[in-house]
Amino acid sequence: MENKKQEALDYHSQGKPGKIEVVPTKPYSTQRDLSLAYSPGVAEPCLEIEKDVENVYKYTAKGNLVAVISNGTAVLGLGNIGAEASKPVMEGKGLLFKIFADIDVFDIEVNAEDPELFIQTVKAIAPTFGGINLEDIKAPECFEIETRLKEELNIPIMHDDQHGTAIITGAALINALELVKKKIEEVRIVFNGAGASAISCAKLYLALGANKENLIMCDSTGVIRKDRADLDAQKSVFATHRNLNKLSDALKDADVFVGLSKGNIVSKEMIQSMAAKPVVFALANPAPEIPYADAIEARKDIIMATGRSDHPNQVNNVLGFPFIFRGALDVRATTINEAMKLAAVKAIAALAKQPVPDAVNLAYAEKNLSFGPHYIIPKPIDSRLIYEVAPAVAKAAIESGVAKKIITDWDAYETELRNRMGLDNKLMKNVAAKARQNPQRVVFAEADHYKILKAAFQVKEDGIAIPILLGDPEKIKSLIKEFNINLGDTQIIDCRSEAEKERRHRYGDLFFDKRKRRGYTNFEARKAMHERNYFGAMMVETGEADALISGLTRKYPDTIRPALEIFGIKEGFTRGAGMYLMMTKKGPIFFADTTLNISPTTEELVQITLLTAESVRKFNITPRIAMLSYSNFGSSENANTRTVRDAVAYLHKHHPDLIVDGEMQANFALNKELLSEKFPFSPLAKERPNTLIFPNLESGNIAYKLMQELGGSEAIGPILLGLKKSAHILQIGSSVREIVNMVTIAVADAIDKKENH
Repeated sequence: MENKKQEALDYHSQGKPGKIEVVPTKPYSTQRDLSLAYSPGVAEPCLEIEKDVENVYKYTAKGNLVAVISNGTAVLGLGNIGAEASKPVMEGKGLLFKIFADIDVFDIEVNAEDPELFIQTVKAIAPTFGGINLEDIKAPECFEIETRLKEELNIPIMHDDQHGTAIITGAALINALELVKKKIEEVRIVFNGAGASAISCAKLYLALGANKENLIMCDSTGVIRKDRADLDAQKSVFATHRNLNKLSDALKDADVFVGLSKGNIVSKEMIQSMAAKPVVFALANPAPEIPYADAIEARKDIIMATGRSDHPNQVNNVLGFPFIFRGALDVRATTINEAMKLAAVKAIAALAKQPVPDAVNLAYAEKNLSFGPHYIIPKPIDSRLIYEVAPAVAKAAIESGVAKKIITDWDAYETELRNRMGLDNKLMKNVAAKARQNPQRVVFAEADHYKILKAAFQVKEDGIAIPILLGDPEKIKSLIKEFNINLGDTQIIDCRSEAEKERRHRYGDLFFDKRKRRGYTNFEARKAMHERNYFGAMMVETGEADALISGLTRKYPDTIRPALEIFGIKEGFTRGAGMYLMMTKKGPIFFADTTLNISPTTEELVQITLLTAESVRKFNITPRIAMLSYSNFGSSENANTRTVRDAVAYLHKHHPDLIVDGEMQANFALNKELLSEKFPFSPLAKERPNTLIFPNLESGNIAYKLMQELGGSEAIGPILLGLKKSAHILQIGSSVREIVNMVTIAVADAIDKKENH
């Protein structure tokens, strides 16, 4: 627990403090740029906005800018911690807006618990923003604040604590009731918790058709009854005449339970007392009102949802708020009304009934997720949410008369949403989710380094891998103690110790059998097993581990040689290759070869391309490959350009289904308009390539390092391609994050190799 606390503090403090920043969107490198950005050029848009205030959307960032505003009075499970202490949460909300819907955010923390002062403060700054997301404001003040601001401002406003959970559970409820063949107007629904979320859920369920007489709400005192004298205006609306006192009374014969309270307050017996085919939403976090396993054991006919990602049917507000604001902003809605919320509910519910993309199935290690008791709402990583929910919300805004901008070409709008997001940037989340479903044993050959130990802790804690540590046990234990890293019962092996002599000899004999005609004597083969990279590779070769990670402190050739000698290259290939995954703002781009082949021949370029294409497909991405050169389609004639050209010709002839072209210059490959204008015949002219094959190691290595340092891209790699077993080599000096990424890739690679063995 202490490790996780420190990790969270480091995450927020290291590098540039916080989680978000402001990035210019216009050129600013010349004096002319600056004169346009500020004085005197800035006067022109100011005057246009003065003439017509709607021009603010044309000349400023207002139309894509949301304020996330809180006074810190009801933060997560932390309570009233104050405005400043709420800032990390508000920055986090801003990050989610950006990564899921490309919405820019300024987080605003207001030091005002008085509702009137808070309202007036927000009203005063509202001209800056296209929308306002209210967050973590305690009840009952939050109801008054949202109501007043919606009445007095003409931009989209939503208190997500109220409506986010209501919208997601509303979608889940529609689908769950369909599965159990019950009508919403007939079911009895019990709420535990009577705060902002519960009251908003109840109101939305009424809008979906629930009967108010069938709603029972409980708070910390018990059932909210008409004869109670302690009820505020919000609770009074849901007071019942029924003679019920406790939650256990209310749950007898109930069809639906919605928990928005605290963990472990519902027993198996209470679930057993519910009606046939009960629907249970136990949404307290981190511990649900009843543990998932207990609920499933209590009732085999249950449909269960929680707020946790490690159980089916996770109710997560990120399924809603980014896309609701996206749709509202894109039509300049003056409010977020009931019609727009209901449209979001129905769109989310409908999406769960559609065939699930392979990327989502792969991420959750499922063969075929489909609509049913364990899948009643989409997964948060489902990239379709933005172009299913946002258009539904936008249409509802238009149809209900609150949109200032009318969209007529909905296909073009969907394309805009897809392009805006660079949807494949969720790629590493999908890979990690796949790894968690089947964690593999990963040997860390340099476990006497604190970065390796920190990474090993993280992948173990996250359920991505089962670490095996190679090195001096005393040194490793000393580092574990020094850096307070809780690795529990993680296996530590000293391959040079007397205790491992028998295994060294066994490994050495196996290695000698592989390499006896390649210059090794039996003595040399056994001696090699004193070296951790050889010993670790043999652990993988013999099935005593599943993947090898090394290279943090040693030269690349010294690290890769044992893997090549022990595993060898897969059937049908004579060369391996090294690939980097570059995470850019426009989506992932794969670079190869960046680490192995110095001056590849035509045949070797073909093999590099085929290995890379195979790997890209494993990320559930269709490879679109540009083979790079300093020449465009024969514009320069020499041996180097002919090598690339001949490789392309071979691939076109023997692999016609592969989308590949070249030779071409990098700027043409990455500029669709330029390529379309000059070389419209190219199959890459319609859509930008996602895979770049370099003509030699020098160019590939330089390119990825320039992208990493100057282009602001995250480099994940080098990913070794073509080996029979999973081994991946780190860059010297890799960060803990980079090591974790490589371990995640290694686990996914090991899973694939086992499945295809």
